[in-house]
Amino acid sequence: MMGICEKIWILGGILVLTMLTLGSLACSSESQNNVTTSTESNGLMSGTIEIDGSSTVFPITAGVAEEFRAEQPDVHVNVAISGTGGGFKRFTVGETAISNASRTIRDAEKTSAAEHNVRYIELKVAMDGLAVVAHRDNNFVDCLTVEELHEVWRPESQITNWNEIRASFPDKKLRLYGPDTDSGTFDYFTDVINGDEGISRSDYTPSADDNVLVQGISGDKNSLGYFGYAYYSQNQDKLKVLGVDNGRGCVVPNNETVANGTYTPLARPLFIYVNADQLSEREALREFVNFYLENAGKLSEEVGYTSLSSYSLAKDSVRNFK
Repeated sequence: MMGICEKIWILGGILVLTMLTLGSLACSSESQNNVTTSTESNGLMSGTIEIDGSSTVFPITAGVAEEFRAEQPDVHVNVAISGTGGGFKRFTVGETAISNASRTIRDAEKTSAAEHNVRYIELKVAMDGLAVVAHRDNNFVDCLTVEELHEVWRPESQITNWNEIRASFPDKKLRLYGPDTDSGTFDYFTDVINGDEGISRSDYTPSADDNVLVQGISGDKNSLGYFGYAYYSQNQDKLKVLGVDNGRGCVVPNNETVANGTYTPLARPLFIYVNADQLSEREALREFVNFYLENAGKLSEEVGYTSLSSYSLAKDSVRNFK
């Protein structure tokens, strides 16, 4: 791990980045190719900002990028989807300026960043619920328990029919869909449902792109799957969201249940990670991150997430470096 790891926890998605005196940082990123900047006399900037990572965070970042380009049309913001793990692979070697993440950075990824002299800042930008979904015409299941989800998704699971989940369900073939192993959603789901991050049955249809999962589940009447709630919110006409019973009654994900903690255990924070040295050296990146934090609350709600302004956890309002 790097000698000093900067973290900032943010409530409300607002941060004045001028407080960051990053010019005092001792090391610099090996790669300067992910952000290039020049400032023109009319106040407009130019350059390129490379972003990759979580498909769950993608809608927020893509929305921010679109609005930012309206103000700074000569700054090209490229937002890719390779999953949280895939994004960190690029970010920790200096290929990207920002990494979208639906989980926190792992120790091995921290080590990679240190080895490549990549210093970073962690920013929480929204809250998200994981949606458990079925085909929209499914008329026999409205809620599954955490234990039933575990029995379906555990590595040793032999469940292949719906009536093997619950005897009252019909004798229909069960086909599963979910994020691939590079996804932070996969990591989070397997951790809270199976008790260990990355532990899951493998005989399902995986994808790092939640849009692909939406298409698969909406086209398969015997489907069951999971992904970020925002993708259900955007495709409610194609899918059926199921409630989750953690032993205290069935709860359906929405902004209120995610924010107040009742939708457990399938609610989690979302992050972006920013290359700190690039942030200190590149004006376009500073302006973009400021713009991101000023607009993340509004845009996260527009695409189906819970903004931090409605997520009341006082300790997250503390700004500090560690």
